[in-house]
Amino acid sequence: MTRRGLLLRRLRLAFGGGPALVSLVILTLVLLMAVFAPLLATADPTAIAPADRLSGLTIEHPLGTDAYGRDVYSRVLHGARVSLLVGAGAALVSVAVGLVIGVFAGYFRALDSVIMRTMDGIMAIPSILLAIALISLTGASLLTVLVAITIPEIPRVVRLVRSVILNVRSEAYVEAAITLGSPVRRILLRHMVPNTVAPLIVQGTFVFASAILTEATLSFLGAGLPTEIPSWGNIMSEGRSYFQLFPGLVLWPGLALALTLLSVNVLGDVLRDTLDPKMEKRT
Repeated sequence: MTRRGLLLRRLRLAFGGGPALVSLVILTLVLLMAVFAPLLATADPTAIAPADRLSGLTIEHPLGTDAYGRDVYSRVLHGARVSLLVGAGAALVSVAVGLVIGVFAGYFRALDSVIMRTMDGIMAIPSILLAIALISLTGASLLTVLVAITIPEIPRVVRLVRSVILNVRSEAYVEAAITLGSPVRRILLRHMVPNTVAPLIVQGTFVFASAILTEATLSFLGAGLPTEIPSWGNIMSEGRSYFQLFPGLVLWPGLALALTLLSVNVLGDVLRDTLDPKMEKRT
């Protein structure tokens, strides 16, 4: 059986049942919930109705209302859009930027030291503190939060890509290509970059989950998105003062956040085990 056939076989086995399939179903439902939020929502998530503040579960408000009379169900639905957008955006940008920087660091020895010391410097700063500092300087907005979350993730991708490139660079076929005078561009695109695809797919899933959690943490601390942009983090932040009387204000967005993160992490673990070349020997 070819390598591609083995990979497809392992993917079918991995997603044929068990936790991986459940996680995939949950993520699909969350994605559908985010895409069709305007159709599924029962009210405008930003509409304030003081007369309906802190109401219980009703037909008009299936999950109740918050302290401003806003529909919690509608806000949770629209919060999924923000979380998935931040997660996907941070994953795509960090993987793309980290791939380019990591390839240069691993292949061009003269740039390696400078690039990696810069990455080490960024990683030395706690990601939450760096994000809070950037948001404080530029103001809270969706773009600012996305940039602030993405920057701390780039060094992790760079280190991963660099390690792959260093291993591939020592392979005989790469050394032969260099000896024969093949253009650097051809060597990188044909021999180097393809070897980083599988690790980057796995790393992208973990960045996706980390970005969602970081955005929720920032919003919960009041340093993230403004309240007019509903996110799971700021919904929980606003509801914590009323948790004892109305636990649903924190429970529902918290449950959505926990299920999403758990599902992404499970899929990341499954992909890591499936795409790991060492697994071929066990198949």
